[in-house]
Amino acid sequence: MFQTFSEKARPEQGPPRLADLRAEMTGADLDGWLVPRADVHQGEYVAPGDERLAWLTGFTGSAGFAAITAGRAGVFVDGRYRSQIRVQTDAEAFQPVDWPETKLADWLKEALPGGGRLGFDPWLHTHKEIADLAEALEGSNIAPVAHDNLIDAIWQDRPAPPSGAITAYPDDLAGKTSAEKRVELAETLRKAGHRAAILTLPDSIAWLLNIRGSDIPRNPIPQAFAVLHDDARVELYTHPAKLDDLPPNCTEDGVSAHPDTGFVAALTILLSPVRVDPASVPVAIVTVLEEAGITPAFAADPCILPKACKTKGEIAATREAHLRDGAALCEFLTWYDQQAPGTITEIDVVKRLEQARRDTGKLLDISFETIAGAGPHGALPHYRVSETSNRTLTDGDLLVLDGGGQYLDGTTDITRTLPMGAVGEDERAAFTRVLQGMIAISRLRFPKGIAGRDIDAIARYPLWLADQDYAHGTGHGVGVYMCVHEGPQRISRASEVTLAPGMILSNEPGYYREGHFGIRIENLIVVQKADGAEDKLSFETLNFVPIDRRLIDKTMMSRAEIDWLNGYHAACREKVTPRLGPDAAAWLAQATEPL
Repeated sequence: MFQTFSEKARPEQGPPRLADLRAEMTGADLDGWLVPRADVHQGEYVAPGDERLAWLTGFTGSAGFAAITAGRAGVFVDGRYRSQIRVQTDAEAFQPVDWPETKLADWLKEALPGGGRLGFDPWLHTHKEIADLAEALEGSNIAPVAHDNLIDAIWQDRPAPPSGAITAYPDDLAGKTSAEKRVELAETLRKAGHRAAILTLPDSIAWLLNIRGSDIPRNPIPQAFAVLHDDARVELYTHPAKLDDLPPNCTEDGVSAHPDTGFVAALTILLSPVRVDPASVPVAIVTVLEEAGITPAFAADPCILPKACKTKGEIAATREAHLRDGAALCEFLTWYDQQAPGTITEIDVVKRLEQARRDTGKLLDISFETIAGAGPHGALPHYRVSETSNRTLTDGDLLVLDGGGQYLDGTTDITRTLPMGAVGEDERAAFTRVLQGMIAISRLRFPKGIAGRDIDAIARYPLWLADQDYAHGTGHGVGVYMCVHEGPQRISRASEVTLAPGMILSNEPGYYREGHFGIRIENLIVVQKADGAEDKLSFETLNFVPIDRRLIDKTMMSRAEIDWLNGYHAACREKVTPRLGPDAAAWLAQATEPL
């Protein structure tokens, strides 16, 4: 299996490691130290040797950071992880901090009232992050200080950097050749007056060169740096072990590959100005440029928006991946509905779902650790089942099942909330409100120029009427055989990125009652031009798997909402039935009967 179930968090190891870190701080004459989850590439996903935050604190969530002083150790997490962190960290050693409600600068001013030297690894923090922090700390006598990494100095058995092979991604699935992309982006640089752009995000480099990698579990991206020049040349810098068997498009005319040990030296001979994205470029790179007399030009990574706006080839490919994945889900759901309360566990569910995806013959990996949270575990949005936490599904449980597959032609992500036996009226009412929010986004037509923040509230409106809500965004961007979390597009009250045709997003409102149950319903959607209106956009749904009608309170739904759901279920029957075995086809026919 791709997924394993060992317990990753080791809360008991936190206090002695914290003591060792504080000793290093004293030796370095530092009053504080920042521990991000990021690696040198500033992506969301990191290799085992870069899991510094988890190593120190025990917290294994995909977002967060820690701030350590001599007297306090705060671990900053958002609403997705506030229950999880209490389980995974030692409460005597580490203080959970609600972020972003509590700002780092405000916390530091309380923790270091007399000021002090705040150490950070300049390779693990972005230029914008440190610049914003320094501005927020003005007048406090707290000074951010770049320093060699203190965690690495005490992490004795730290895993080695990954050196997975780089592979070519088919041009027909990508929709454009690497050469075409490089020419287009080089023109963007010339128009801006930039001689080169430094690329640090692995998914940007993978997209630009039509390559994929195997360095990060669940994410087929290569760890690398690259320099894109204004004449369309690209210099790729990666682990030396990868250089012997590179695909042709990494060594074709205009692309050269080099050991990553030469990356810093190569930066010092670039011509000014050099484009760097302040939101993703490490502080260390900006420092290297400035010390070499090279002018940094702060602007967005030139790959970000073109990568987000999928080509016709990518959209066609991901449609096929989602239909294949949908058929696998229907085969799984046929099995699930045959199981009686008390007979299966969360791990059984995860194993059976992964096997259904494997049975397609096309699964290359899962796109993230499958979330299978039953009963109170469903109230943890990013719950990961382990051998220790594994729960048997009992009568009345809701199961939040969120998973996806990595296929060559697409990355899938889908959530369904499923009943085990008969569930209560509170659960059915909340489920219906979540469904109403998901349908509202699915049906939306909106003017061009709208950003994710402008529509986030639409998904929450039915819940808000009942004084309910959820502490995560409504949707994240998704790649095509790439990362399941992709920026910059998202549906969130914090997102200012304008939605544009070709962007793939998730549509996943939810509701979580801590200690009792959770609900989430998720489909992926792609932005498209609205029918009959040049100035309007709408969403095309990519997933086709029934939504459990047993959890719906029909009396709460409008005629338009019922019509949408019946139409969606009719599309599920039409598109997926030919891909199913006889038992699953019969199950699908029953599961999609009109409401």
